[in-house]
Amino acid sequence: MLDVAALREEPWPEGDWEALAARAADAAIAQSPFGEWRDWATVIEIAVRLTSDDQVRTLNRDYRHKDKPTNVLSFPMVQPDLLETVTQNSDDGEVILGDIVLAHQTCVAEAEARGVSVADHATHLIVHGVLHLLGYDHMEDAAAEAMEDMERAALASLGLHDPYSVRED
Repeated sequence: MLDVAALREEPWPEGDWEALAARAADAAIAQSPFGEWRDWATVIEIAVRLTSDDQVRTLNRDYRHKDKPTNVLSFPMVQPDLLETVTQNSDDGEVILGDIVLAHQTCVAEAEARGVSVADHATHLIVHGVLHLLGYDHMEDAAAEAMEDMERAALASLGLHDPYSVRED
């Protein structure tokens, strides 16, 4: 069972962000090799924080040594090499997969540049963040392609755009 909690902070507008985050996380996991987790009694927990660029900049500086905002940060709680050991009986029926943090101003600017709604772009960023929690990255071309394919499939399952149909220079 998937349990997604969303915390909305200013300047994010009111909305059903928790439902959006839950749908995005479910779609991401469904397209990964860990899709069976969705049917387990074990609770897979993900926290999503919607906050300001200033807050994300601080986190990015403190944890990644990059003193600038970014659109999404992921903080996995399960080491990638231990993801395969997660079972239906893990940790007394509960696994804290990790946290995802989205930066409002960056998300809004990127959504406008792509011609999509902020909600749709936030959905993409949450899908992207969940895949990072599942051990995926985009540091090498092959890994990036695999991750992008899962993102495309997850977003398509939600009836959303292909975020990689137009590449930025």
